[in-house]
Amino acid sequence: MPPSSLSAVLLVDGYNIIGTWHCLKKTRDHVGLEAARGELIETLISYTAFEGYETQIVFDAQYQNSSSNKEVITELLSVHYTDFGQTADTYIEKTCASLRSSLSRVIVATSDRAQQLMILGYGAEWLSAQKLCWEVEATVCRSRQKYQTKKQSKTRFLANSIDPKARQRLAQLRMGVN
Repeated sequence: MPPSSLSAVLLVDGYNIIGTWHCLKKTRDHVGLEAARGELIETLISYTAFEGYETQIVFDAQYQNSSSNKEVITELLSVHYTDFGQTADTYIEKTCASLRSSLSRVIVATSDRAQQLMILGYGAEWLSAQKLCWEVEATVCRSRQKYQTKKQSKTRFLANSIDPKARQRLAQLRMGVN
């Protein structure tokens, strides 16, 4: 998607969100961290598409001896793993600083108080983990309503939702007329 059509860039502190959302904490504690990361990614795919945000989910590699890595999940969603020794906070701060002049709207989702103060200094918006959860849930509800509104036919019969040509052809087949 061209940058001009993006409504915002959303930077998500992945482990902070996993540690805050009840459902993700439960997954992390019972199934594992990898499953919780996957669940967060799946959850944000639809949200990102519906809102039109370019979303970057950032995970620390601070305690793992690995180099930075980026996975492109969809056109609008990517996952970033930081370099060894680099925190997600540092990555997010650098990204906010680099986007400061080129984008009008940068949103950071985290419940880290120190991070909140830092990103506000860069002119980015702050979204708490809980507020992001509410927004994701609201988006899911809006998208369901939008889909159901389009899906509903004028009457309760399936035949009435089929276009007239197809209905006529079905009637001919039923009568044995080819």
